[in-house]
Amino acid sequence: MTATKGLEGIVAATSSISSIIDGVLTYRGINIDELAEHASFEEVAYLLWYGKLPNRSELAKLQEQLDEYADVHASVIEGIKLYPKGANSMAALRTAISSLALYDESSNDMSLEANQLKAIKLQAQLPTIVAAFARIREGKEPVAPKKGVSIAHNFLYMLTGEEPADVAVKALDQALVLHADHELNASTFAARVTVATLSDIYSGVTSAIGALKGPLHGGANEAVMVMLEEIGSSDKVESYINNALANKVKIMGFGHRVYKNGDPRAKHLQKMSQELGKLTGNMELYEMSVKIEELVTGQKGLKPNVDFYSASVYTALRIPRDLFTPIFAISRVSGWSAHILEQYQDNRLIRPRADYVGPVSARYIPIDER
Repeated sequence: MTATKGLEGIVAATSSISSIIDGVLTYRGINIDELAEHASFEEVAYLLWYGKLPNRSELAKLQEQLDEYADVHASVIEGIKLYPKGANSMAALRTAISSLALYDESSNDMSLEANQLKAIKLQAQLPTIVAAFARIREGKEPVAPKKGVSIAHNFLYMLTGEEPADVAVKALDQALVLHADHELNASTFAARVTVATLSDIYSGVTSAIGALKGPLHGGANEAVMVMLEEIGSSDKVESYINNALANKVKIMGFGHRVYKNGDPRAKHLQKMSQELGKLTGNMELYEMSVKIEELVTGQKGLKPNVDFYSASVYTALRIPRDLFTPIFAISRVSGWSAHILEQYQDNRLIRPRADYVGPVSARYIPIDER
């Protein structure tokens, strides 16, 4: 046996959910460019779960279900109020999502129908939990979800307590579409490994959130914003980036193991960042990002990934930096749950081998002789 570090290039599963072929990302065979331009996030979630785009009645039924299950059990909210002040937002989300299983009587029902409904419940409740956590830590009461509005609209409403602008809803909705699934990424693989033991869907999503928390996965967009804040202004970009590259400091938001010619999602977020900058009258973050891209791509040949411009997009939407990764989870739970459902349908325990490189023929030494 020969180990492959990071499982790079290893095909570990078959899937019909999303694909990356020759640098083109598709959901169920539909190019991400088409979905980003034309589909709502709710349509994309339905597509991932059921393998087809919904008709009007199917989409209306899904909206009714999302409305029905968006409220979170009061005990979960009370639990969030007990979290330490300054708790990490992803650690808080991980804990809250795990606790949802305690209040779902069907949590251990492994039928397809029950698991599909749990996927909808999770999709409905993640935005409620993230918004509630954000408000509670500010000493505010959570805002109850509205009915009849999109997930993007509802999240911004619950976060601020105010009706969001249409352009903000559109921007967040498109970002959710772009982040919904991405083949066998680290968090999705973690979810599939967990449920391959026939553990429940809440366990799978909790595992996925744990993987997404890392800065080499979902936390990268937050790290991009930290970098932008450290730089401060456009006139300081060149010296900062040149110094970082000279000292071999990793520039977050660039490069991707799968994409060699650029992440196809990045261009949509770049356009969105520019439009929001114009709308708010503050182009600084966008202009800084463009300069960083020119320098990093020019000197290292690395192109921005989905995380790079999402940082300036979320900041333009006045979303706190440490909520960037939880918003990623709000979107990606659609893909996680689709992969979990797929794993259950044709399951085999995921149990690879390790290439042992430790000592051989070692002997036990009695304690008095050590």
